[in-house]
Amino acid sequence: MGTIVEADNTYTKILGRWPVFYYGMGHMLNDITAACWFTYLLLFLTDIGLSPRNAAVVMLSGQVADGFVTIFVGELIDRFGHFKIWHGAGSLLVAISFSSVFGGCLPCKLFSSNSGTFETLSYSMYAAIFNVGWAATQVSHMSMVSCITLNSTSRVALASCRNAFTMVANLSLYAVALIVFSVINGKTHDDVENQYRWIAYLSIFIGCCFVGVFHLATKEPRLKVGVHGMVHARISWDYWFKRILYYQVALVYVLTRLVLNVSQAYLAFFVINDLQMAQSAKALVPALIYICSFVVSIALQEIAWTGRMLKAYYSAGCILWIFCGAVILLLTTNMSYVMYIVSVFIGIANALMMVTGVSMQNFLIGENLNGCAFVVGSLSFLDKISCGLALYVLQSNQNLSPQLQATTQFPFSVTRIGLGLVPAFCALVGVVVTCTMDFHNPSKSLTAPLLA
Repeated sequence: MGTIVEADNTYTKILGRWPVFYYGMGHMLNDITAACWFTYLLLFLTDIGLSPRNAAVVMLSGQVADGFVTIFVGELIDRFGHFKIWHGAGSLLVAISFSSVFGGCLPCKLFSSNSGTFETLSYSMYAAIFNVGWAATQVSHMSMVSCITLNSTSRVALASCRNAFTMVANLSLYAVALIVFSVINGKTHDDVENQYRWIAYLSIFIGCCFVGVFHLATKEPRLKVGVHGMVHARISWDYWFKRILYYQVALVYVLTRLVLNVSQAYLAFFVINDLQMAQSAKALVPALIYICSFVVSIALQEIAWTGRMLKAYYSAGCILWIFCGAVILLLTTNMSYVMYIVSVFIGIANALMMVTGVSMQNFLIGENLNGCAFVVGSLSFLDKISCGLALYVLQSNQNLSPQLQATTQFPFSVTRIGLGLVPAFCALVGVVVTCTMDFHNPSKSLTAPLLA
């Protein structure tokens, strides 16, 4: 399959604001459901009676399914294209299955079973189905960036806009959660399920509205095109495995996702259990983080990017997270208000790391468009498996927290380790790896303004 394009500068020109804006909407459904997944899944499962280890099994099953599907979908997209078909099918599966994850254990009711093992298996099945759809949507949407434009600066613009809408999605979730938690009391098992069921339904509705606009306004990008209309053959996996930059970018991306996902998973636990803040804090603190991330993501779109700047901004985000992690480890209940200040810096650090970390993938891909989906898929595979294993190990040791709290002045609970120590350590390694990278500026267009 090949498409020859007229020898013009269509794919090297800087994109206008509207194509960038419409592209950014495409991941809203994934982002708002992922925000709910990482922020509230473990909290929800333990609230309804699952043990910390069983809750970790549910999380891990979804992450493993997600990881393996990313490789499969990436290979198929590289072979056949059709980004929007994969995106639409994945979004549909996400919309249908997500409410089942937070909608109560339907198989338990059908089979009248109160077994903890059966309940864990049921939730694990729903989690796996949800993550299959999520992976198809993510790989197709992220790999579209390299095929929409060859202009490296515009590629950063697309990644930055996508991250800005990620912040919008997260803020939307926490606004919905704040309203639901205020209106519906979670005193009983049924009330808790009802809370999260409404959060799921409203999240799906909001996400689907944005995805609909994306599909109507964004054209299907061509896959088999190169500079000046040259047709490129499909790139084998060996090509990427022989490049040192592939391993460096992969490690940076995995570390970035570990920082974001692990910290997000334990944020609600930390503000409620460790700092003993009000229930509204489990929505207000994350909301503050994403407001700051949104502002920074918008600002990053106005920068003319080079490889050196990507490294500098990523390192700055990592250093910020190291300081935030240190504060979190030492924070006590008497100083819980400091968490609001720390949240501002976490939001800035998250945006710096995520925008530049994802953009490094596009520097790696360059003009090798027919391997873009494999790069995205393989890196996502590593991300999902590593995050799943990290959360499983942490959550499986959650029962050790009371013992640790009784023997230390500043209680290093598993929650505190997951929110403070793990992200800070990953950020430190990220700085070291980034310093070893060598990006070659692929075009003179990097010196131009980001958005026309």
